[in-house]
Amino acid sequence: MAAKARRKSSKQKNTTKKRIIQVLGIVALVAFLFVAFKIFGPNTGSFTEGNYIYIHTGSTYDEVIKTLKDEGFVRDINSFELLAKEAGYKDHVRSGKYKITKGMSNFSIVRLLRSGKQTPVKIVINKLRTKQDFINLIATNLEADSNVLNHIAADTVYLAQYGLDPNTFMCAIMPNTYEFYWDVSAEKVFQKIAKSYVVFWTDERKQKAQHLGLTPQKIIIVASIVEEETNKNDEKSTIASVYLNRIKKGMKLQADPTARFAYGDFTIKRITSVQTNFVSPYNTYQVTGLPPGPICTPSEKSIDAVLNAAKTDYIFFCAKEDFSGYHNFAATSAQHAHNAQLYHDALNARGIR
Repeated sequence: MAAKARRKSSKQKNTTKKRIIQVLGIVALVAFLFVAFKIFGPNTGSFTEGNYIYIHTGSTYDEVIKTLKDEGFVRDINSFELLAKEAGYKDHVRSGKYKITKGMSNFSIVRLLRSGKQTPVKIVINKLRTKQDFINLIATNLEADSNVLNHIAADTVYLAQYGLDPNTFMCAIMPNTYEFYWDVSAEKVFQKIAKSYVVFWTDERKQKAQHLGLTPQKIIIVASIVEEETNKNDEKSTIASVYLNRIKKGMKLQADPTARFAYGDFTIKRITSVQTNFVSPYNTYQVTGLPPGPICTPSEKSIDAVLNAAKTDYIFFCAKEDFSGYHNFAATSAQHAHNAQLYHDALNARGIR
């Protein structure tokens, strides 16, 4: 009987041990799954500020954590911090623009931020008119310091390496699509854009400019006026010929877009004596020759239209009375007066002032 009791007791102990082991195994499994879920399970929040996190240059680990929490990128910040510290992210904070998508785990977010693999930013430059337009575009989309950009735009010595000065600074801003990392410096922004300007001016284009008796910068200034005069590419070379002919004759350009630029109101449709009498080195009704800098960033087509200007004897043009966007050209004052009257009569008929 004793032996039987001992066997029974031993069996019970083994059963108890098995149950304890099973329970511990379940607990361990649950704990493992819990930890795995905290690491690899989704932990994104409400995305109150969109799905990109911007980490400024010089940001601390604590500042990044605050941004993740305050802007709703991470739901459970405590579990994120546990993994971030284990992964050494605290000592590897990298600035930039990072895309956080719904359902990302702590592991995915930490790996992304620690790697420094930013989402590139595309800057599309079309027609800009002023330095401030350019600086605002860059400062709105990139971390680049607007104050540094302002300094570059005014730095005579720095700009001289590109054949530019503070007046012709905008000559280097070629319309195109540029790709940057968000935390790029202001100087690198300008250097990359200016590189397109340098590449554009091939030996062939420089020779054409020289043949016209103009520098590349002056070609761009003429092209900026042509750009503002028309969006009809097939007419640009003829309009360019008018201004080149006026320059050769020493005549004032009397370009309406320069009067508008000088006056500073780009909503004006009809130029009047208010604008043409406005005193400014940019107003070609007031000064002879070209303005000191471009009045917009002309397209490559406009620049090439000047370099390959049509051979004409035109020194006048005005908008066609049919409002097609095209122009009537004239070589004499009498013909121009006739064309201008047709256009002004059409404006009056439509009540355009």
